[in-house]
Amino acid sequence: MRAVIFDWGGTLTPWVTMDHLAAWRAYADVLHPDDAERAAGLAATVSAAESAAWLRVRDHHTAFTLAQVLDSVGAPHDVPALDAFRGYWDRATYTDPEVAPMLGVLRERGLRTGVLSSTAWPAAWHVDVLRRDGVHDLFDALVWSSDLAYTKPHRVAFEAAMAAVGVDDPADCVYVGDRPYDDISGAKAVGMRAILVPHSDIPLAQQVPVDVRPDAVVQKLSDLPAVLDEWLRHR
Repeated sequence: MRAVIFDWGGTLTPWVTMDHLAAWRAYADVLHPDDAERAAGLAATVSAAESAAWLRVRDHHTAFTLAQVLDSVGAPHDVPALDAFRGYWDRATYTDPEVAPMLGVLRERGLRTGVLSSTAWPAAWHVDVLRRDGVHDLFDALVWSSDLAYTKPHRVAFEAAMAAVGVDDPADCVYVGDRPYDDISGAKAVGMRAILVPHSDIPLAQQVPVDVRPDAVVQKLSDLPAVLDEWLRHR
């Protein structure tokens, strides 16, 4: 075991159920502050385009970006409007307080640490969040699907994360995530061990049945080092 790679939303950050349409309404209200009907129409259009993109992720694992969503419906890349969109999501971005001490323990064990997240957000937004919460420098590598051709559970995404942390054998990696399909089945399909954090209320439309079980389940991230220590003792 040489590296532990984490999902971001719902794993490093506690799950928060959010209204995607309301997020785009925050964006649209900046563009059309005096026309509620026009703002509502724009929000609905962009939200529908984003939902369609996430369905393609579920079915085909093709990555996408917010910029591509906006371009698909001719919506502007207006910075203040996107700042409002981002601000709406802010409360769902805070890092679990257990992350920093847990990562410290893993690094003391000599393990590399990384992030692999299926996301449409620009990498810079995520980096800002991790820096805000004081954990950015505790990771050896960060991989966001917005920089890739594919999302989890496609093997290309996991292979990109392995390369980023400098490990070429998936058997030397552990993946930690909250989604049985994207995270657990994806990691195990490429030969990693996988640990489930089972607290996310994943929308029904994003769920895919799997017949793969995680190698372990942790109720909180502070329990992770003990699981890894047990595996190391029996290797």
